[in-house]
Amino acid sequence: MFRQTFLQLLQQYHASTPDEQTKRNEMIAFVQANPDCFKRELQIGHITGSAWVVNAARNKVLLTHHRKLDKWLQLGGHCDGDNDVLRVALREAVEESGVYDIIPIVPHIFDLDIHSIPERRTESSVEPEHLHYDARFLLQANEQTPLQISSESRDLRWVHLAEVSLLTQEESMLRMVEKTRFWQ
Repeated sequence: MFRQTFLQLLQQYHASTPDEQTKRNEMIAFVQANPDCFKRELQIGHITGSAWVVNAARNKVLLTHHRKLDKWLQLGGHCDGDNDVLRVALREAVEESGVYDIIPIVPHIFDLDIHSIPERRTESSVEPEHLHYDARFLLQANEQTPLQISSESRDLRWVHLAEVSLLTQEESMLRMVEKTRFWQ
């Protein structure tokens, strides 16, 4: 029952490409097979919640330059046991941007991706390479609200949709740009 609401969101999700449909099916199988899928302690991988935050005109997106991954990405992070992945995306968006007026445009999943996170070593531990099963939600915020860069980021900024490809060539990021144009 703990995973049922998220499984329903996944089952209702309409993939935009065959690759995304495959990822949806893989994510459903992962959630069904792993009762602790929302916990980062599951070392093979875990569900994460991301926020594709756009402005009111929906011609800009709020991106962060992730400190550990050294990439421009959407906001988001670990569920840490919370099975309400939209709530996770909202929480992470606020924590990583300092913007408190972020609202969902729609309550369903906007995009899905499964990607590998490289091994990370610290002085006291090793986090093995693992997968993030990432559910992304379409959110909106006031682009005039001052931004606060968190310790997880090197930079944070509003980027015109047409300029996202100058910062990243990540297929899933460019797919979300295209999907956003549908909402304009």
